[in-house]
Amino acid sequence: MSAIVILAGGKSKRMGRDKLELDLDGRTLLGSVVCRFTEEFEDVYLSVADAAKYPDVTINRIVDIIPGAGPLSGLHAALRTLSGDGVFLVAADLPNACPLAAKRLIELSRGYEACIVRLQDGRLEPLFGFYSRRLLPRCEDALKSGDFRMTVLYDGANIRYVEPHELGQLWDESLIMDINYPEDYEKLQK
Repeated sequence: MSAIVILAGGKSKRMGRDKLELDLDGRTLLGSVVCRFTEEFEDVYLSVADAAKYPDVTINRIVDIIPGAGPLSGLHAALRTLSGDGVFLVAADLPNACPLAAKRLIELSRGYEACIVRLQDGRLEPLFGFYSRRLLPRCEDALKSGDFRMTVLYDGANIRYVEPHELGQLWDESLIMDINYPEDYEKLQK
């Protein structure tokens, strides 16, 4: 089974404070995601820019090798650090990220370099998907070029785009709803 990498290296600029410390049913947003994924997967890692951040989270950490490049830094460090065929990325600000949907995407990833959800309007969700070790050279090229968009990895790669209906009952639009602004958090609490 692929390792799960929870991306927690962001700066929460749009929220105005550390969004991963926000309360979600008695846990922090980060603690909630960590709990759900450690219940279903053995190998769960926290990807951070600063090794000392979130001292209460006791899972193993992966620290950005090349900081300042957003989620691409986290993916790069994970692919460089971990053994195995690839990793499954989960943004820590996805409060409804479902481990069972992650397992399904990992299953659908076999034979592909990445497996991500493509919504009906064509938007992609790169921060809830599988990435093969074979993408490491592309990550390094992107980091060197200064193009830190996750989607730069997809050009010319063998990508499995999963339509929501392929996840069946595991799909819900809220699965990929992220928390960036105070109003997102207010909406989540309702």
